[in-house]
Amino acid sequence: MTSRSRQSLRALAAVGALGIAAAVWGIGIERYRFTLRRVDMAVLPPGSTPVRVLHISDIHMAPWQRRKQAWIASLASLRPDMIINTGDNMGHVDGLRGVRAAFAGFRGTPGFFVHGSNDNFGPTPRNPLRYFLGPSRRKRNPPRLDIAAMEAYFTENLGWTNLNNRSGSVDAAGVRINGFGVGDAHHDDDRLDLVPAMVENLREDGSTSGVLTIGVAHAPYRRVLDAFTDAGAEAIFAGHTHGGQVRLPGFGALVANCDIPLKQARGLSTWARGGSKVPLNVSAGLGHSIYAPVRFACRPEATLVTLIARA
Repeated sequence: MTSRSRQSLRALAAVGALGIAAAVWGIGIERYRFTLRRVDMAVLPPGSTPVRVLHISDIHMAPWQRRKQAWIASLASLRPDMIINTGDNMGHVDGLRGVRAAFAGFRGTPGFFVHGSNDNFGPTPRNPLRYFLGPSRRKRNPPRLDIAAMEAYFTENLGWTNLNNRSGSVDAAGVRINGFGVGDAHHDDDRLDLVPAMVENLREDGSTSGVLTIGVAHAPYRRVLDAFTDAGAEAIFAGHTHGGQVRLPGFGALVANCDIPLKQARGLSTWARGGSKVPLNVSAGLGHSIYAPVRFACRPEATLVTLIARA
């Protein structure tokens, strides 16, 4: 064997070892390293008291995921002023059991929620490499999930407000928060034609000082973000992207499973539309499909967003 052949074999072995190490880390370690991200969003009128918002998304809960359930439950000790849940809570036909265990401590904390496709339909096996070919498509005859029971739990037990193609208001730390939202744009459940009327209804019902109006969506498609900005949203919350789920250090997300710019697939950024600029928080989420159990350079996360007064 020549010296060049030996060098080539060593290089291949090193690449293989690096791949194995990355897989072990992503599958066996990082997907359990739940992280709380903290950011400030300056959107309240001058002199307002800060409002602490816990943004949770993309749990994809299976009943056996007890570490995830316990970590989410521990967030109740933060005593947030309100919750924003941007969908994909269930990841198994029996996922609601785990969702109940995770959220029980948030009963009585006001909140908004919208659905993702995995609140309606259970996951199915698929080739994860297909995500690199563009946004995923719904498979034929996926298992149906009990979304009605989940909605009842959120609204009746926890006291959260449903914003799926609807609008509503909550009182958080003495500040009236108006919200409007749409269904999952990833499967064309977003009724953007209803947004102007929803916002007008909010103005008629809640035109008091200190009101903040936010837009809530699961999938941050450009058409949704543009419509929310045009309608006068002062902040936007979304999920769906998993932050890319697998990111390259120094580069970032490789895919977002929608058409949002990859640099905005995770975290707090600004969405610009015409002459308007709106704070946008996209959660990287807390879970993954049970058929793609990996996170790499993208820890599962929830976000504590503190709404503060504008300068």
